[in-house]
Amino acid sequence: MTHGTDTAHLNGHACRYRVDGDRSKPALLMCNSLGTDHTMWNAQANALSGHFHLIRYDARGHGGSGSPPGPYSLEMLANDALALLDHLAIRSAHVVGLSMGGLVAQCLGIYAPHRVRRLVLANTASRIGTGEGWRGRAAAVRAGGLADIAASAPARWFMPAFAAEYRALVEPLQRALRHQAAEGYAACCDALAAADLRDEVGAIRAPVLVIAGDADPVTTVADGVDLCTRIPDAKLVTLPASHLSAIEVPAAFTRELSSFLQP
Repeated sequence: MTHGTDTAHLNGHACRYRVDGDRSKPALLMCNSLGTDHTMWNAQANALSGHFHLIRYDARGHGGSGSPPGPYSLEMLANDALALLDHLAIRSAHVVGLSMGGLVAQCLGIYAPHRVRRLVLANTASRIGTGEGWRGRAAAVRAGGLADIAASAPARWFMPAFAAEYRALVEPLQRALRHQAAEGYAACCDALAAADLRDEVGAIRAPVLVIAGDADPVTTVADGVDLCTRIPDAKLVTLPASHLSAIEVPAAFTRELSSFLQP
């Protein structure tokens, strides 16, 4: 068994990562969403560490990872994930990503298919939002920091009843976002502004599970349907959640993840 948090220097920046589980088990790489870090997967890691060799990490600009000057690109974010697998001498892995992490996972499935066993694309799309919207958010964060983004985040992340009832869970997420490196967040917005995989996701040949939240205002169920239409071997599951479904309905999310990865 291996476990613990460490830092690797990858592609010119420090990458904080955590490994849990037995290395003899199938590897599972977990890619975080914009504005969170590797701890967003805590519920899944606690449930699955006996079945997988889990690798969680903070995307550049997030958590304990470095925030080199931007702009970033989706290719950079995907190359960071591959560099981490190389650092850990992992030839291939199942990959799960949520939102921005889901775009990273798609990129791996398209451009590094030999490194991917199965893909789980949660609360994501092949094109998230608009270039104008992301560029505007990047500019606002560079000018004024992350306080306003953190204040409004629960309305994007969770259904209202969940956000109200589970303040003890929501407030630490907000606090972490508020104190995140503004330039790292903004540079990831730059990456999302340019990221458009609609014409490429059809090249994915790994089996794919798409998870959508039926109350997600950011990446809708229609976005999940679109992914399944474009990817040859993809199926859709809808959960009663908003954008951070892995946190809002952890048991249901973990059940779908485990069932798909252990057929």
